[in-house]
Amino acid sequence: MTEDLRETLARGPLTGFQLAAIAVCIGLNMLDGFDILAMSFAASGVKAEWHLPDGQLGALLSAGLVGMGLGAFLLGTCADRWGRRDVVLLSIATAGCGMLASAAARDFSDLLVLRVLTGFGIGGTIACVAVVVSEYAPDRWRRAALGAYATGYSIGATIGGALAAYAIPRYGWRSAFVIGGVMSLALVPVAWRRLPESLEFLLTRRPPSALERINRLLDAMRRPRIAALPERPADTGLGLRAQLAQVLTPSTLLLWLVFFCTMAGFYFIVSWTPRLLHAAGLTASQGLTGGVLLNLGGIAGCGLYAAAAARADAHKLLLGALIGSALLIAAFSQTLTQLNLALWTAVLVGILSNAAMAGLYAVGPPLYPPQVRGTGMGWALGVGRIGSILAPIASGALGDHGWQPAQLYVLCSVPFAIAAVGMLVLGPARTR
Repeated sequence: MTEDLRETLARGPLTGFQLAAIAVCIGLNMLDGFDILAMSFAASGVKAEWHLPDGQLGALLSAGLVGMGLGAFLLGTCADRWGRRDVVLLSIATAGCGMLASAAARDFSDLLVLRVLTGFGIGGTIACVAVVVSEYAPDRWRRAALGAYATGYSIGATIGGALAAYAIPRYGWRSAFVIGGVMSLALVPVAWRRLPESLEFLLTRRPPSALERINRLLDAMRRPRIAALPERPADTGLGLRAQLAQVLTPSTLLLWLVFFCTMAGFYFIVSWTPRLLHAAGLTASQGLTGGVLLNLGGIAGCGLYAAAAARADAHKLLLGALIGSALLIAAFSQTLTQLNLALWTAVLVGILSNAAMAGLYAVGPPLYPPQVRGTGMGWALGVGRIGSILAPIASGALGDHGWQPAQLYVLCSVPFAIAAVGMLVLGPARTR
């Protein structure tokens, strides 16, 4: 009976309720994009006010990513046990409070701790909402919905970046965090009203009033009600050992490699581009413009991926985006001092690198059974965040040792190439 219900939803139409749930998830993913770019745009102001070397600046750029990794690991697992909706609501509130508190940071140590706290909330959010998108999108629209979900990152980065670029010259770097905190907390009541609980969680974990909650969801999706809960699957209520057995597979290890390398390269680009363009000879304002254009290209990249994923194989699309990103980032290193060429290339880099990030969210969830999907995606995102943490820190350290911006971008192309090799192997492995 459980499989009949899943089959009905998987092959049914995309209703307004499901579309609204996906839209809320896209809005929540915007938090990730805005938070990363807020710190990136604030970097020059923080460096000037506190006289920080590039190594400490890299630590601040990575601190939020440390928190995201912890949040994805820990809260993704908690969501499989306690419910994804409650974890998401708590996570959004945590992220919003962390952003507002960051605006009042007194020194490097304060801001470092608050960046970790903010990232922890965002990590818990994105580990859960990608799973909700995957579950509520019918088969026909799932890959496109996940691609559109990934677009939320670029939309948040572009809108937030434009607001920060306007506010920082007028009100200082702290204004970027005020804007982010207010926007985050404004999403709490929206998610409270419109974000549904995971249907798979209700079917497998059976919290109190599970039958009533399932029927309310079925009503909202215009599906027939069920008279009783389906027979509990034999593998429900998995303990840690059983979860590990379902998550730690050869395909998972390959997926971790792809997540690690793709996120390392991606977060280097979005974190350091405004600062490196400035260091390469452009003005601070031109560097900020490059950061905005990078994420503006990201909207197009995720949108194109979402449209293509409805018709083409998600693995092949991701492979193409990874190869293209590696080649284009290496080319970008040669354009840094030529304003027009650098800005146009930034748009193209944004298109391909964001398409690669969208591909991660499309190929990840289907690798796992429903009862460990939050855990599987949370761990994959956590491993990816380790790469995203190390890349800005390593780049700051290399900058302190005399590496030039062009050299750093050439180095950044290598993780994308490694991720492409991982995807070549993962495709056949998943088929088997």
